[in-house]
Amino acid sequence: MLEKFISQTSFVSTDDFKKNYRVRIPENFNFAYDVVDEWAHQQPDKVALCWVNDHGVHHNFTFAEIKKYSDQTASYFLSLGIKKGDMVMLMLKRRYEFWFSILALHKIGAVVIPATHLLTVKDIIYRCKAADIKAVVCTEEHEMMDKVDEALPKCPSLKARIALGNAKVGWSDFKRGIESCEAFVRPPFVNTNDDIMLLYFTSGTTGDPKMVIHDYTYPLGHIVTASFWHNLHQDSLHLTVADTGWGKAVWGKLYGQWIAGANVFVYDHEKFNPQTILKLIEEYKITSFCAPPTVFRFMIREDLSQYDLSSLKYCTTAGEALNPSVFETFYKATGIKMMEAFGQTETTATIVTFPWMEPKAGSMGIPNPAYNIDLLRSDGSTAEDGEQGEVVIRVGEEKPLGLFMGYYRDEALTKQVYHDGIYYTGDVAWRDEDGYYWFIGRIDDVIKSSGYRIGPFEVESALMTHPAVVECAVTGVPDEIRGQAVKATIVLSKDYKDKAGEQLIKDIQNHVKAVTAPYKYPRVIEFVDELPKTISGKIKRVDIRAKGN
Repeated sequence: MLEKFISQTSFVSTDDFKKNYRVRIPENFNFAYDVVDEWAHQQPDKVALCWVNDHGVHHNFTFAEIKKYSDQTASYFLSLGIKKGDMVMLMLKRRYEFWFSILALHKIGAVVIPATHLLTVKDIIYRCKAADIKAVVCTEEHEMMDKVDEALPKCPSLKARIALGNAKVGWSDFKRGIESCEAFVRPPFVNTNDDIMLLYFTSGTTGDPKMVIHDYTYPLGHIVTASFWHNLHQDSLHLTVADTGWGKAVWGKLYGQWIAGANVFVYDHEKFNPQTILKLIEEYKITSFCAPPTVFRFMIREDLSQYDLSSLKYCTTAGEALNPSVFETFYKATGIKMMEAFGQTETTATIVTFPWMEPKAGSMGIPNPAYNIDLLRSDGSTAEDGEQGEVVIRVGEEKPLGLFMGYYRDEALTKQVYHDGIYYTGDVAWRDEDGYYWFIGRIDDVIKSSGYRIGPFEVESALMTHPAVVECAVTGVPDEIRGQAVKATIVLSKDYKDKAGEQLIKDIQNHVKAVTAPYKYPRVIEFVDELPKTISGKIKRVDIRAKGN
């Protein structure tokens, strides 16, 4: 399948990749038809999805079965009046029906809006009004249906409410519906490459969520994600830890993985437990694993020698910056070097640690040659090696494969970040002499103290090497002498909670001075039980800053 889209499928160096990586984009490309249904035709019995839940239920779905169920789902959605261009929100956690549904919506040309089950009534109303959502598909929990019902009077565009089962009055039953639907007939025209395929409400740390839209070529941008970051092939069994409500799910559980022919492993669970994840890797012989650094931080607190992880060949991480201490501890325990990458909901993987590279602990990697990446100073000039700058993407005559179309219905916001041939990511990094990029933080998060520019991440990485620190967030607070002082808001480990006080503060401060440049140490430290976060798990530094000292 990979050969269908790229002529050269293996590379030995970045120069080789930059010179020879080219994607062939079919006219009116549709991932559901051109990849999934094609696999079903070529290798119908090949397992596409290995699904397990926290009640011990296990299903393997072949590509032929995925085609069958997505066809049935498409037919069912059409019977409910869902058609090309309609906006449909999926609140399906990690249920296998998510894969049936997203493919079905691709097959009829509707726009998919993945969403978390954690949305409040207010969140649902905002999304329905902002995008004119026509239908919602959710799990069978009445709690989720109740929230949609409560929002309904303020959502005039919402015409169809669909639950996987146990449907309430006014709701359609998904499982019964797909069992009784008529045979699916592919519509005569589904999409062009420039049509909107996917819409994500980004969970920003300030203001209302933005609506990121991607076109039908977006899945092809994830060839790099799966084949040249996750390093997958047809014999891979890959697990990405992500709920389907977040962009990371299509990064790691769908598009690139199935283009590569990998088997996608899904663990449907309510509460994360590192021991369970380790047992699943052992039991199912998972070969490739991707998770944010937070997950690895919990895993390395376990005794990894008690698990047979010999099947695991490759580990990748993204979603937040990787603390070098986590990299080193995991490597010592498993012999596996984590390969980091950087990207946004607006992009695919833009900075990557590729398989042919030696990873540097804490570095995001090098620019994906599919994008023209630059680092810009505040005056718009290119930053030198060792100098901080904003990560930007230079756009030529054609939009790079994987870059978003813009923010839906918000031309002003789009132009604010995407103008004069440049997309501004809002993230600050620096580049070393070998071309590796190192994350500093969001532009708004960089602390200016006594003439120094201090990135929160570098201080947080130093803090995380102290045994008392489970989680932390670094922000700037007003300081009459320095302009800003570094503040650390810290969640303590259970062994240190009763030791919170001036002595522990001094100990942590001295530790940071010893680990990194002394001027970066936190002059203010606050201990808290938990950090404020968005529903996607991002730390809300704006809330911490609002509290001041």
